[in-house]
Amino acid sequence: MKLGLQLGYWGAAPPPHAAEMVLAADEAGFDAVFAAESWGSDVFTPLAWWGSPTTRVRLGTAVAQLSARAPTATAMAALTLDHLSGGRAILGLGVSGPQVVEGWYGAPFGKPLARTREYVSIIRQVLAREAPVTGDGPHYPLPYTGPGADGLGKPLRPITHPLRADLPIWLGAEGPRNVAMTAEIADGWLAVYFSDSLADQYNSWLDEGFARPGARRSRADFEIAANVSVAVTDDPAAEYDKHRPVIALYAGGMGAETKNFHADLFRRMGYGEVVEEVTRKFREGRKLEAAAAVPDELVAETAMIGTAEQVRAHARRWADNGVTMLMVGCQDASQVRAVAEVLADN
Repeated sequence: MKLGLQLGYWGAAPPPHAAEMVLAADEAGFDAVFAAESWGSDVFTPLAWWGSPTTRVRLGTAVAQLSARAPTATAMAALTLDHLSGGRAILGLGVSGPQVVEGWYGAPFGKPLARTREYVSIIRQVLAREAPVTGDGPHYPLPYTGPGADGLGKPLRPITHPLRADLPIWLGAEGPRNVAMTAEIADGWLAVYFSDSLADQYNSWLDEGFARPGARRSRADFEIAANVSVAVTDDPAAEYDKHRPVIALYAGGMGAETKNFHADLFRRMGYGEVVEEVTRKFREGRKLEAAAAVPDELVAETAMIGTAEQVRAHARRWADNGVTMLMVGCQDASQVRAVAEVLADN
């Protein structure tokens, strides 16, 4: 089981101790460090800045939002980071949700699977550098010939030769069609919430994608990275209380009330009534009550909390269900080292 350090996206200010955590991860045997973005900090700059002193860990975006950049701009950022890191970049992509895409980026959210397929295809053309890049799809046409075009656009080949044509592309996905497409066209899957109760569903969706004609990977060479919180403790109740507000935010506030992919995921886990109660209270501004409505069982399924042996056993179950990497959020360098001590050789 590999370990990844998930730095996440910034809140009101940059996270404290991030530089020290990245170096600690590099020294403690972590395989990768990831950054994220929402509608504040971007995803590439922290990796370049905090990752510059590292020598071993891979540097991944988890995730770069499709609507934040044209696919060629994302390819430029990825190939640049790959060169600067000596071939250690992972390009994680995701569609985000309609509130962010339409509210922050001013773009339509529709057709997320078709947009993702086109986006990845264009990036792979850039990285291959076999011919000038073109796109005949409706979402990212290259050259652009639509309204307002001068008609002077021409297909271009990247000036900079990418270091790796096979720079890994991972996709963040939650629903059945998106997970299946991820197995078909990507090199890895970024799972926001993984649990034993969803493993059979997830694996059936992945197997559907692997079985499609022209699938890029098989299960043998496909990476599955699951976000997870890890806490080694003899007092799990206190840790559960720390996790309830985060789950309440994702279930009740991270997305529109009528379209929340995280809420749908929790419903598939069997917590439909919990989602309805949490969403209602969260939308009414009763966030403390929304958090209190999150049951211990939901926290225990999606986080690894308990004694060192209980945490290791939980990780082994996930590994048996296909997870190849745990992406762990930490507060400081000492926690990074503690997680490595418990799980690095699990």
